[in-house]
Amino acid sequence: MKIVVILLTLSIEDYMLPCFTKTIWGLDCPGCGLQRSAAFLLRGDFSAAWEIYPAIFTIIPLIGVLAVDQLFQVKYINKITIMLLIASVGLILTNYILKFI
Repeated sequence: MKIVVILLTLSIEDYMLPCFTKTIWGLDCPGCGLQRSAAFLLRGDFSAAWEIYPAIFTIIPLIGVLAVDQLFQVKYINKITIMLLIASVGLILTNYILKFI
């Protein structure tokens, strides 16, 4: 199983998309680091994933909650979704601002 995950992360790193904002203007965009952070998560390196793009830890549960919402009727799904959205946007903006400091 571990070999499959390693092979998956190796293939992901070989095909990562370049950041067009960084290529054209030379500035990081708010999404810079998302792909590398996901690759670190697949490898199990959580501290490196947090260091590169902290919002990955709220985006993945948000995607999971939205998927569950499509399949089942959950009582407080709107509040959970809004909370995860606010946390994700907050982490993205904080990380983006800290990149320039």
